[in-house]
Amino acid sequence: MTGAFLAGLVAGYGVAIPVGAIAVLILGLTARTSFRVGAAAALGVATADGLYAAVAALGGAALAALIAPAAGPLRVVAAMVLLGIAGHTAWRALRPRPVAPHGGNRRGLKSPARAFGGLLALTLLNPATVVYFAALVLGRDADPDPLAAGLFAAGAFVASASWQLLIAGSGSALGRLLTSARGRLVTALLSSALIALLALRMIG
Repeated sequence: MTGAFLAGLVAGYGVAIPVGAIAVLILGLTARTSFRVGAAAALGVATADGLYAAVAALGGAALAALIAPAAGPLRVVAAMVLLGIAGHTAWRALRPRPVAPHGGNRRGLKSPARAFGGLLALTLLNPATVVYFAALVLGRDADPDPLAAGLFAAGAFVASASWQLLIAGSGSALGRLLTSARGRLVTALLSSALIALLALRMIG
């Protein structure tokens, strides 16, 4: 059973470690808000990875055949969502900031609950994650032991969560260094540009 958990760890780190649009989004979001919001976003990503790992562990070749053909449309949807986030991030950074009411502005991804839900949904639409775990489905038996499948999914969640929380922590440190208005503007625009470029690469 330990082998199933370790296999899940390897699978989770395999999908989490390559730095892409999701990592850039978590880094920029944490830098502009707080570690609490960034951590919620990180756990949203990890939850999606854990769900896909569970599907991979419990599924089979037939399920993979259903998922893989949808990678193309999901790639376009994910890219459009990323471009929307990039544009919204740049717009909020450039427009004059009104005085926020007590409690602050909670629109967009600026609250932990919204950050969790937004990153969960975006990761579920991430074609790289879909294709990665679809390949895992092809490589696994159609009817694995449920306990082993659960340990595999738990390992993937732990790996993804640890990596994404590390990214969020880096974002929090960066945010403390860039506390001026100019620093926040530069961070937002850089994050927006990188997310837009990565989104365009998806459909390019």
